[in-house]
Amino acid sequence: MTEHTKYHLRVSAGPSYDESKHQLVPVNTSHPIEIKSAHIHASLNVRIKNYRGIDSPTRHRVTISLNSHYTGLPSNSPESSPYFTHAPHTSDLYSLAFSFSLPDADIPGDALLFGNDFAQPIRDRLPPGFNTALRIVRWTVDPGLQGDVYADEPYLYGPLLSSINVLHVGDKDGGGKADDNEDEDTPLTEGGSTSGLQVREDHHVPVDAPKRMKFFLDEGKRKEWTFEKGRVYGCDFFNPYLDFNELALKLPGFTLGIMKYWDGQPLR
Repeated sequence: MTEHTKYHLRVSAGPSYDESKHQLVPVNTSHPIEIKSAHIHASLNVRIKNYRGIDSPTRHRVTISLNSHYTGLPSNSPESSPYFTHAPHTSDLYSLAFSFSLPDADIPGDALLFGNDFAQPIRDRLPPGFNTALRIVRWTVDPGLQGDVYADEPYLYGPLLSSINVLHVGDKDGGGKADDNEDEDTPLTEGGSTSGLQVREDHHVPVDAPKRMKFFLDEGKRKEWTFEKGRVYGCDFFNPYLDFNELALKLPGFTLGIMKYWDGQPLR
């Protein structure tokens, strides 16, 4: 048994880092979970290719809550999703798809971030080659990624507008749905509803996702954008680089196994 097969991945989500307010996320299901607070109404779908369940003969694991078994949580989660059979995603290994609306107030485009962090320092456990891997991530995945992995609470964040792979701008007061595909396994697409497309056009946002991501690397362009109260925004973040089966970061020309460096704390 290899080291990573001793553990299993548990995904939870909530309106804050307080785990007592989290829900267990059912991986690879068709319907999103709902998350609500005074500041945001959101829905979330998590998909992981080859997510091994309790009856699988080759059960693997990762993080976000660890136990001493090696099964998929929840144990009845499907091993994969039809999402990964669609042409844009056949090579991707996972997807974090979510939509949100803001019931309370607008948020400036440059103020909304997307990324990950830890509650405790990891600087003493960073593997050899980590800085090289981070440079490759910035080159291949997200040029806008910024952070401090040597801080007491290490983090890597990027502006959502330039970091997220797919951005769908929906209607105002749209009932929380990004588009008609949200409750199914059809991937979310770049674009918007009729009014959402008009908002994009008014801000000269490219219709192509990679061009939109590059467009919003410009701080000035982000500051011209507003996430409007009541409007629904759909997002999807995915890539073929994080392998949850091998617990490895697989970048072009560079593979970094992370299990022996991990200290047991959740990745948030």
